[in-house]
Amino acid sequence: MKQTLTIILAFILMSCSSENNMEKTMEQKLAEVDQIFSDYVGDVPGAAVMVIQDGTVIMQKGYGIAHFASNSPVTSKTNFRLASVTKQFTAMSILQLVEKGDLSLDTSLTDIWPDFPEYGRAITIEHLLNHTSGIQDYEGMVPDDLDRQVKDADVLDYMMNVDSTYFDVGEKHQYSNTAYAMLTQILEKITGKPFREYLKENIFDPIGMDNTLAYEQGINEVPNRAYGYTIEETGIVETDQSKWSAVLGDGGIYSNLEDFYKWDQALYTDKLLGQRYMDMSFTNYKTNDGEFMNYGYGWRLENYKGMDVVYHTGSSIGFRNIFYRIPSMNFSLLIFRNRDQGGEFSSLEYAHNVVDVFFSQ
Repeated sequence: MKQTLTIILAFILMSCSSENNMEKTMEQKLAEVDQIFSDYVGDVPGAAVMVIQDGTVIMQKGYGIAHFASNSPVTSKTNFRLASVTKQFTAMSILQLVEKGDLSLDTSLTDIWPDFPEYGRAITIEHLLNHTSGIQDYEGMVPDDLDRQVKDADVLDYMMNVDSTYFDVGEKHQYSNTAYAMLTQILEKITGKPFREYLKENIFDPIGMDNTLAYEQGINEVPNRAYGYTIEETGIVETDQSKWSAVLGDGGIYSNLEDFYKWDQALYTDKLLGQRYMDMSFTNYKTNDGEFMNYGYGWRLENYKGMDVVYHTGSSIGFRNIFYRIPSMNFSLLIFRNRDQGGEFSSLEYAHNVVDVFFSQ
């Protein structure tokens, strides 16, 4: 009898151990993701989160508040200011022109504007795309008494009035918002169209991103808009716009989870751009001394737990975002937050935590 009880007990223990080692259910995984974003639940600035696996949305959820004045909750339709996640759209636009033959990656700033200062002779489209131009930051050039927001055209004016770069082209990879504002001005010079219109006609409309736009106050309006906030000791303060928030090329697009699903899926196809230039977008380029940049054309690159990743963060006043893709696993993750809590790469930490839920070792 004792031997029989021992065998039964051993069987029960083995069964429990087997259950504990079984892969987590989807319900358990989603509960873990909810826990990651538990600080975004309730009457606080929120977050929108989407997980895509093999073309299927396996999670799409809003947390918290999008706009306190209207008491609007965050949903899958809430439009967030993308900040630097915008750069992948700017890069795509330029590469479309390169693919059509309207531009070359070797086109220089003086090719576009013959009266551009001499330093522009060495700066090409490619240098702007992968942040190796050395071009000066525009943010510090904005006059303190400027009574309006800075526009992309202002950035071009500022660059026309300087005579040097931070370093020789290709010498370093130094992230540059100026470079991406300059790219919009190149596009407008070549196409004769405002950047916002080019995006709508050549990227957003073809794949049905009907609620995504490059926002220009007084020209268009953002539907279902999330406003940016800062949580201070005294309370929640709206910090939605700064003097630099109207520059489009480096951060001025608004979009939502539902539209971004369409963008994510389009990146697996040649509907917007041929495979040659798509691959170039995700290539890890090197500086002149052979050091990898971990940057392509509008995309950051990393290897996380043995998986090659393409992603981009977006950080601006009131917002922290990330679009994180693991193409080999057909896995994508979107996190949009309308609070400026944490640094530029705080969103990357959230992304890693979510990826760990779905790809735990």
